[in-house]
Amino acid sequence: MVAASFSVLARKAVLADCDVDAADLHLLLQPRVRERHEFSGGAVAVRDPEKCTGCGECLEVCRYEAVAANYDIDPVACEGCGFCAEACPAEAITMEPATNGEWYVSDTERGPMVHAALGPAEENSGKLVSVVRERAREIAERSGADYLIADGPPGIGCPVIAAITGADLVLCVTEPTMSGRHDLARVVGVATRLGTRACCVVNKYDINLENTEAIEEWCRENGVETAGRIPLDDSVPRTIAAGKPVVEGAEGPACAAVKEAWKAVEGCLASEHDNHRS
Repeated sequence: MVAASFSVLARKAVLADCDVDAADLHLLLQPRVRERHEFSGGAVAVRDPEKCTGCGECLEVCRYEAVAANYDIDPVACEGCGFCAEACPAEAITMEPATNGEWYVSDTERGPMVHAALGPAEENSGKLVSVVRERAREIAERSGADYLIADGPPGIGCPVIAAITGADLVLCVTEPTMSGRHDLARVVGVATRLGTRACCVVNKYDINLENTEAIEEWCRENGVETAGRIPLDDSVPRTIAAGKPVVEGAEGPACAAVKEAWKAVEGCLASEHDNHRS
């Protein structure tokens, strides 16, 4: 919701949906795909039945139960560790590149967009995020865009690290719950470790004012700037259901708050650039 709205307010931006495990930015921006590419971030074991002697070494060493009793290898169950290929005395097993998903370059009414879809049960999403960000950066530099706005994934794992690394600013969108406070501290810790500045906005802040104030107090104590509060607003789900960014829907308190948050983010970015120049 926030990333899609920022893409409208930024006017000249390139967009990147880095939540490749559950991509959803396209639902609000209706991209028109002009490039489609396969993504291979791993390998899968393939058995050559003509070379296979049926010794059973692969069945013995596989910890993922990917090898059947007749030594056929299930590509879905295979984790690509390569242990079976190393153990096979007949060299009947090879590790072949696996197609884990797709990534796309698209056009939207708000600017170019790079996004992706990881296949069901596939891994290496961090690598796919890196591909998405690198391509988006190339497009931004070539087109002279003012901003590259990336919709990041939740958590603190490899996809988050890949999405944050090299960014000028990380906007943490949290909610006033105990889990929201906990997750905010974790992602700010990752951003700090990577040398990236972080700021915070509290979404649906008015469902628990006590937690909102506790989050903002934590931010002050830890040097994290706050970009504002977004209230619970019935117009938000209606606008999203219509397939529009919130700032293009009916004017409401959430729309106004998102616009103020963008102004605060612009201010944070301006001061960050001033610091780099100094």
